[in-house]
Amino acid sequence: MGWHEVVGAVFVVSAVVMAIAIVQQRRSPAATIAWLLVLVMIPVGGWLIYRFIGPLRLDRKKLRRRVNRLMLDEALGGLTAIEAASPAHREQLGKLAIAAGEAPPLRGVAVELFTEGEATYAAIAAAIDAAKHHVHLEYYIWAKDRLGTRLRDQLIARARAGLEVRVLIDGTGSSSARSSFWKPLVTVGGKVAIFNRVSVLSWRRKRVDFRLHRKTVVCDGLVGFTGGINVTEAGTREFTGDAAWRDTHVRLEGPAVLALQRIFAEDWLYASGEELVYELGGSYFPVQPGPGLEVVQVVASGPDLDTFAIHKMYFAAINQAATRVWLTTPYFVPDEPIQAALVCAAMRGVDVRVIVPAKGDSRLVDLAARSYFPELLASGAHVYEYQPRFVHAKTIVIDDDIAIVATANMDSRSFRLDFEVATVIYGKTIAARLETIFRSDLEHCVELAPRVLKFWALFVQSVARLMSPLL
Repeated sequence: MGWHEVVGAVFVVSAVVMAIAIVQQRRSPAATIAWLLVLVMIPVGGWLIYRFIGPLRLDRKKLRRRVNRLMLDEALGGLTAIEAASPAHREQLGKLAIAAGEAPPLRGVAVELFTEGEATYAAIAAAIDAAKHHVHLEYYIWAKDRLGTRLRDQLIARARAGLEVRVLIDGTGSSSARSSFWKPLVTVGGKVAIFNRVSVLSWRRKRVDFRLHRKTVVCDGLVGFTGGINVTEAGTREFTGDAAWRDTHVRLEGPAVLALQRIFAEDWLYASGEELVYELGGSYFPVQPGPGLEVVQVVASGPDLDTFAIHKMYFAAINQAATRVWLTTPYFVPDEPIQAALVCAAMRGVDVRVIVPAKGDSRLVDLAARSYFPELLASGAHVYEYQPRFVHAKTIVIDDDIAIVATANMDSRSFRLDFEVATVIYGKTIAARLETIFRSDLEHCVELAPRVLKFWALFVQSVARLMSPLL
């Protein structure tokens, strides 16, 4: 047997073993077939790609996060009963998230929406300046630019004043902000941790595309922020002018902030090894002001748990919709259940509207997204392309009483591979505000009409769609 035959035999055996491993992971059939095709069509390159982003290796992380989740749930348990500011059947949504291991609906003393970076960053800066004990920040992208430097320098000043400052960033999204960037903060007592840092020594043990896609700030356990806005000049007109991304963020006060704090504590424990004291009434989980009028449920999900709570919440909410589903997303690459839920909603008379960017920041995602539009349009749904700039908001309005502001995109990556947060606000007040924002965005959109695509355009979109489970 020649050397080339030996190499061929080794490759065949390796491919068979990997194929068995892929099948045993019990992904969706589409994702399984996509990975098998990658191995077949790109023999050597496919093997390397799979080694980096294929295996689901989070057993140790899953265990530690589950243990911490249970401990911190003791601090939240009994804080408030499930309350409803919506029709009775909305309680089912709250119960769904609870069954998936997430916090119950909690009273929010105040909820405020932001649609531009300048106002969002100003509000975050004000909350940081007002903090008395600690500031916790968790971001997918923290750029080493003027905005990122300014926020870092503010944290340096607060750390010098005696506050506990903790910053958690994703190892991929914030790769430009290296250790030298954070050294001045660490020198004065601030703490910085990197989530899922991948190096030459760790690549065999980690999947590089498990990303911390959350964007949250928690000050003293009393004020919290989350949504789509990262720390980057692209998010504000101050530095980018009219090309700044259109995004949506939410500011919370009240018991719901404790759910954001719990999520940060879990992520911080995994990334840094430091466990925050979790007793109710303590420095990190303080007793909250009297209950407010808003009912807020903070839902998190990630590949450490197989419940995929955000995906289930979206699917159930769309299926519950009676009058409308208005969603905005920069990346529309839904899996079959979400696509089917939207199509069925439109076919039963629900006003389904989808806003996407006219031009996104990924050509492959844009092509894949457009392959889903014909079925939506044929069902009676409306699809709009936002023209002036890149729309990065991730929001949903369900009927007149459900408003969702999330870090999660409408794609398989956000549903199953990234660590995300969705803030679900029950009641008509915030839903009405999000409706107003949506209507304002529509004024800058062009509605797509059903049309017959040329062969090559249809072919290219169809090929891009094959990669949807991997995007």
